[in-house]
Amino acid sequence: FGFRAIGDGAASVGGARAPVQFLEGRLPGTAVPVYLIAHARSFDRPGLYGEGGRDYPDNLERFTVFCRGTLALLRHLGWPPQVLHCQDWQTALPPVWLTTEPRDATTAETGTLFTVHNLAYQGLFPPERLPVTGLAADLFTPRGIEFYGKISLLKGGLIFADLLSTVSEQYAREIQTPEFGCGLEGVLRDRAHALVGILNGVDYSTWDPATDRLIPATYTPQNLAGKAVCKDDLRRTLGLAPEPETPLAGMITRLADQKGLDLVAAIIETVLEMGVQFTLLGTGDPAYHTRFREIGEQHRGRAAVTLGFDEALAHRIEAASDMFLMPSRYEPSGLNQLYSLRYGTVPIVRKTGGLADTIVDATPGSLANGTATGFVFEDYSPDALLGAVTRALVAFRKPAVWRQLQTTGMRQDFSWARSADRYIAAYRRVIAARAGAGTRP
Repeated sequence: FGFRAIGDGAASVGGARAPVQFLEGRLPGTAVPVYLIAHARSFDRPGLYGEGGRDYPDNLERFTVFCRGTLALLRHLGWPPQVLHCQDWQTALPPVWLTTEPRDATTAETGTLFTVHNLAYQGLFPPERLPVTGLAADLFTPRGIEFYGKISLLKGGLIFADLLSTVSEQYAREIQTPEFGCGLEGVLRDRAHALVGILNGVDYSTWDPATDRLIPATYTPQNLAGKAVCKDDLRRTLGLAPEPETPLAGMITRLADQKGLDLVAAIIETVLEMGVQFTLLGTGDPAYHTRFREIGEQHRGRAAVTLGFDEALAHRIEAASDMFLMPSRYEPSGLNQLYSLRYGTVPIVRKTGGLADTIVDATPGSLANGTATGFVFEDYSPDALLGAVTRALVAFRKPAVWRQLQTTGMRQDFSWARSADRYIAAYRRVIAARAGAGTRP
């Protein structure tokens, strides 16, 4: 990136002046400028949001510095952006400020797009800390940023941004319901006309079995021989029994309730008895650490559990596995099912969020017309997941059907090029609205 200092500024935090430094670099291989806000007290620490599973207690101050610093950077550059694209609660304050505070010359015509990746993370803080943000006290109401007695930065972004987006069309619909709305479904229904769903994209320069340098053999839809090499290699590494005809089911996940691990734990004994090997890579909730460590120890040679994260091992699991489990309780977008498609690793997913938008269930009809890419179940229950796994095993034992599922998945295009076109359309929608009567989209 080649970052260099280009100037200094200040961020107002709770009425105090926080000095910040502006850095400029270039996105590698392009002329696209990248800017950083430097403030050692806020950002010179090991974690982004916290450590040891706990949020930093000064996160409100930290992200107020970042957001005020960003607006100060615009003034320093003398650059009036047409659109300010904010992401999640950490950058939800600018849409509120730009709606409720006087604007300067750099933001006079700026519109805002606010993207929510996971509605469960809301940026909740005690009301007595409102002065940190510089927001007026009269915004702390049920029709403002108050949420069950706390400040909700996420709610502020949802109410005050010109346009809203989330990371799949299905999730955009789901979060307007009590089941998935996390208490904000009313706000989202009120703004449904300004809410769009845009899938996250895959960087195929990193995730492509034809070119992946982290796997022992490459392969393509036309020649899948390298996938068997990857499977044998991973089995040796993880201590799984060398059984070429035995299907291998993989998981790479954060160990959290959201990810459906309670369902996996409930059926794993049965799945192993059905002649499936299982490998999991992930870290998270200590209770799941304990449960899955036990599974790995009790079923050596059939199950291998790696607690932690290893980028190279993640690539090897995607390349080696025959099927990939994603039985999420909810999944705003999801990326691993998209990686799995490209690697010929057939996804088994629950019909929710981005999983519903990206995986076509293998039914007689979808197999006949060549659109099937995986196995989808609806009910959040062990029996429903086991039913999907059973269907996958039936297909696995029919080589022609399985090969069709693999190659159909490998030819899907979920690149950022598709998603970028939709974001550009969203930006144009914001710009057009700001250029009109000043009304929001």
